[in-house]
Amino acid sequence: MKHICIWASLCSLISFGLVAADLANVSYNPPVGRERAERSPITSFFVAPTRIVWQSDVGVKNAGALLAPHAGQAVLKEPQPPCELNSSSNAPAGVLLDFGRELHGGIELFTTMMPKSGKLRHLRVRFGESVSEAMAEFGGSQNAGNDHAIRDQAVTLPWLGKKSVGPSGFRFVRIDSVDTNLSVELSQVRAVLQIRDIPQVGSFKCDDERLNRIWQVGADTVHLNMQEYLWDGIKRDRLVWIGDMHPEVSTINAVFGFNEVVPRSLDLTRDVTPVTEWMNGISSYSMWWVLIHEELWMHHGDRQYLEAQKTYLTALLKRLAELVGPDGHERIEGMRFLDWPSSPNQQGVTAGLQGLLVMTLESGARLMRALGDQETATLCTTAAARGRKVVPEVNQSKSGAALLSLAGMSDAKRVADDVLKVDGPRNISTFYGFYVLQALAKSGDTATALDFIRTYWGAMLDFGATTFWEDFNLDWTNNAARIDELVPPGKKDLHGDYGAYCYLGFRHSLCHGWASGPTAWLSQNVLGVKPLAPGCQRVRIAPQLGNLQWAEGDYPTPRGVIHVRHDRRPDGTIKSKITVPPGVKMVK
Repeated sequence: MKHICIWASLCSLISFGLVAADLANVSYNPPVGRERAERSPITSFFVAPTRIVWQSDVGVKNAGALLAPHAGQAVLKEPQPPCELNSSSNAPAGVLLDFGRELHGGIELFTTMMPKSGKLRHLRVRFGESVSEAMAEFGGSQNAGNDHAIRDQAVTLPWLGKKSVGPSGFRFVRIDSVDTNLSVELSQVRAVLQIRDIPQVGSFKCDDERLNRIWQVGADTVHLNMQEYLWDGIKRDRLVWIGDMHPEVSTINAVFGFNEVVPRSLDLTRDVTPVTEWMNGISSYSMWWVLIHEELWMHHGDRQYLEAQKTYLTALLKRLAELVGPDGHERIEGMRFLDWPSSPNQQGVTAGLQGLLVMTLESGARLMRALGDQETATLCTTAAARGRKVVPEVNQSKSGAALLSLAGMSDAKRVADDVLKVDGPRNISTFYGFYVLQALAKSGDTATALDFIRTYWGAMLDFGATTFWEDFNLDWTNNAARIDELVPPGKKDLHGDYGAYCYLGFRHSLCHGWASGPTAWLSQNVLGVKPLAPGCQRVRIAPQLGNLQWAEGDYPTPRGVIHVRHDRRPDGTIKSKITVPPGVKMVK
């Protein structure tokens, strides 16, 4: 199996040169008094910069030295002249480095045996997920901030030593000398990637390289967010958001199989949320907590873990059942939220919440039957049956329509034709786009779903993305510059000039786990793998190639890896070669 899978496939492209210690085989006995030491699940790797994007017109010497190979250690005698920054009162000296792709972690700054002046030397360090963010001033009209992780800071340098700065989510780093008339010498700047060193078990390949890249970028996006807990963003939103986790968990199941970061994050939010409150303060997020647990149960079949949820799950389901009124209409109080772009369309939100509530109650009923609680299961199915009788108008909300379709409350083909396919992949979000894709597949129109992925998620890649974003609108690309370039005069800044709601301007996260839906969707629908019994004891293999000629890949299960290869015959039928591990029964 492949380790550090995100980076391994790209090393030849961007020359990462990763270095790591093999911690898995190291035994550590804490010294006396440190018995509570806990091994971190996060491993560090060193990443060299790939290019200098920009340097100030004056005050910079030998910037190219930062791209040369280095030992990662301050030395008494430098093998070559170091990078030198000399700022004046009206001309700060700085450089902007590109590390080749989105990273989570920080940087290390190495200094030389600079002449001692009796004064400490200082640098200003700015991280950026885009070139323009790394060049931005704090605050301002484009909303550059330090939320959740410090993006813009002044640091004090040691003499002949190393200074660590971070962590954050970034690809670009701008470094400026703060002190005037005081030279700063840097022998090396390297990034420190912090990530779980876990194997990529799942895979996906087809005859469309654009889709192959999108699948991998979605996997990369989630992998970066698998820190101590499962975050939604590595720059901003370094938090556990339960609703956002649903696409992430689907991706983890398809790419990595089981990982402890998922139950750890689910349990954290459960333990800090009384059942009388909504998880993360959002009603739909408590519903997603239930749906994620059924997905875990079906994929991994861990009965002991499911039984540990019974007390909270039972109380939550009883509360949710009470939210279906006698007339079948949902009566959800608190924040009524699906995704940000659909928020102004309250009729669409109401439709989506009606469908999501029905889906959740039916999912909860299945879990309760697995736990032997027929009373709560019946309560859920009865409430869901009342809710099914009410199908609100979606008001052209693609998010709301998708949920009603997936709940089986609206005809899937009619929803696809009348709502989802109108204006193509416009008016979807990187979050609920996953459910739009699922609803299109349910309608039988896999070809349109594939076109949505190519056009919408692919456009982010066309503009320099190496991970998927918190939100995206195709209209933003009109006359916009790439995120990995300085914005030319007359062009729009795709990062700083756009965004909405809580992600205006540079607050917009460009590595957001909820945007990974195409990765899970391609494995579930094109490869066609769907668990039918807990722990993947039975799986259905039903490929939907759409307009593809072939697809192949691996799908992890607790019993081993399923391998599939699907080829389209000249008559349009599909020829499949499938290998399932012992203990997995296949249903076509």
